[in-house]
Amino acid sequence: MSRPTLRFAALAVIAAAALTGCSGSSQDPGHVTLRLGYFPNLTHTTAILGVEDGTFQRTLGSTTSLETARFTSGPPAITAIMSGALDAVFVGATPAINAFDKTKGNVRIISGATSGGAVFVVRPGINSAEDLRGRTIADPALGGAQDVALRYWLQQHGLRTGTSGDGDVHITPQDNAQTAASYASGAIDGAWVPQPYATLLVSKGAHVLVNERTLWPDGKFNTTNLLVTSAFLKDHRDVVVALLRGLIQETGQVNADPAAAQHRANTAIAAINGSGLGEADLASAWSDLTFTVDPLLGTIGEYGKRGASVGVLPAGDLTGLADLGPLNEALHAEGQTAVTE
Repeated sequence: MSRPTLRFAALAVIAAAALTGCSGSSQDPGHVTLRLGYFPNLTHTTAILGVEDGTFQRTLGSTTSLETARFTSGPPAITAIMSGALDAVFVGATPAINAFDKTKGNVRIISGATSGGAVFVVRPGINSAEDLRGRTIADPALGGAQDVALRYWLQQHGLRTGTSGDGDVHITPQDNAQTAASYASGAIDGAWVPQPYATLLVSKGAHVLVNERTLWPDGKFNTTNLLVTSAFLKDHRDVVVALLRGLIQETGQVNADPAAAQHRANTAIAAINGSGLGEADLASAWSDLTFTVDPLLGTIGEYGKRGASVGVLPAGDLTGLADLGPLNEALHAEGQTAVTE
């Protein structure tokens, strides 16, 4: 991501935070404003396209305005929803867990969006966990899903990590957009990152050490969810269901024509980031992704346990983290099968 894009993302957060009035409301009685956040990553494809092609606004209808903000990692997105600057946001499993803990249960996961698409790529010559001893590895954010996955995998291989970059392997959280430059400069020896950033590193000479899907049953694990504040869900359940119908429709469109969808997503991300992927890299990154509204709650719970075991997530009770009622209502309205917890 270019520096102008990073500035834009920061401005988007400020703009979202400046919105006034109670959550979801406007001065026009009966009119609702939904403030939605997402990332310019392939793992957020259905969110990006749902905004860009108008599907979300179409299912929300004329009585709801959609306002959006883009983020580059989980922490600022979670800060925005916790501060009341957003009503809903697409985020990974562990930021959702953190928000649930910090707000004492005042957010809910209401849908999944993507499974897969997280990969550990490293320099040539690194071919095992032991080869990582003394090396510096990047991931998107301390306590994020890829951070938990990396630390847990290293722990399973007998390698210690610390939250200040200490330990047998030095972990340095950084913005995904910085990883390619950090790798090229020699500042890092690899990264556990979402797509398309993993593929971008491979194009610069890195190779895949671990594809995270190999670490989960059937290769399925939660990468992206839709998180909403409990207050917005309570006050505007009909709006939430309408948004979910848009997500279901967009997911169907992406899965019905993946070739077209990947090019649409790449074009949209290039417009945001300033550049997209080449054909071969795009196809490689896309092959890691599965788009589904099923949040795969079992894997979210496992992320919570793993995060607690490596000391970057609270070891709290996650009961109530998800509310799939609105999703199943939307699935029923779309003539599709309900998702079970």
